[in-house]
Amino acid sequence: MVSREFKGSWRAARRNSGFGLALALVLSVGATTVHAEDVLAKIRDSKTITIGYREASFPFSFLDQDKKPVGYAIDLCLKIADAVKQNLKLQQLNIAYVPVTSSNRIEMVTSGKIDLECGSTTNNAERRKQVNFTIAHFMASSRMLVRVEDKIKNWPDLRDKKVATTKGTTSVKSLADRGQIRSLNMTIVEGRDHNESFKMVVDKTADAFVMDDVLLYGLKATAKDPAAYAVVGDPLTTEPYAIMLPKDDAAYKTVVDREMGRIIHDGEIYKLYTKWFLSPISAKNNLTLNMPMGYLFRESLRFPSDQVGN
Repeated sequence: MVSREFKGSWRAARRNSGFGLALALVLSVGATTVHAEDVLAKIRDSKTITIGYREASFPFSFLDQDKKPVGYAIDLCLKIADAVKQNLKLQQLNIAYVPVTSSNRIEMVTSGKIDLECGSTTNNAERRKQVNFTIAHFMASSRMLVRVEDKIKNWPDLRDKKVATTKGTTSVKSLADRGQIRSLNMTIVEGRDHNESFKMVVDKTADAFVMDDVLLYGLKATAKDPAAYAVVGDPLTTEPYAIMLPKDDAAYKTVVDREMGRIIHDGEIYKLYTKWFLSPISAKNNLTLNMPMGYLFRESLRFPSDQVGN
């Protein structure tokens, strides 16, 4: 974790030319200087930054009524894109959007097809072997979405049930780590994306959909009859969501980390949170999640760091 002196040193670092170095030392300790690809040079030459987005990870990254990518993570990535533009002293920087899924998002980053992955991806040790992450922009917990009529309240109620999850996510691993799948004789079925997984519960081909709670709240809120569904179960894990970027490019990561730090310390993160989690969302017919910022996430913003538990 970042020390308590970090917050005080932040403002001082901003007043001198060593600002980027100060953050690099805090957030990129141990980063290799051997670049797999010079992302900043690629962006400078093409005058384009490529953003990977999710089509149905509401409210982080999804398509609005005009099929345009929007969301909390998209807003953050657009601020990062503007910081890259300023860093490269470009008069114009084009934004190219590329759709990604939970199954191919890591490969899209490692192959260089996208420069930022802007969605609801958990920063964990296994993924850090392949990609880098910046400071977390959300903390979620794995729970389950069920039909109220089934009276499922907690994990033991899933004995001999069919449980849906989305292909390529960490939810099944969370269940397996707790020994829940075998001990409760669950049958796991996988959806291509979160909408498909939720539809299994709606269509009664699955009894529960296990996923990060915020995504479940979002799906519940958009259902034809939200009152027919409930998010239940003791939290299995804490999931720190963060933007993915290519590994082994310290210069690029420094620019991204620096802008995420500025967004947090200037208070812009709270305004964006209010916009997407506490206010009517025009891109979703003025739907409101009414999800207050959780304690763990609020505390993490006091001392922002890209270092998280595994």
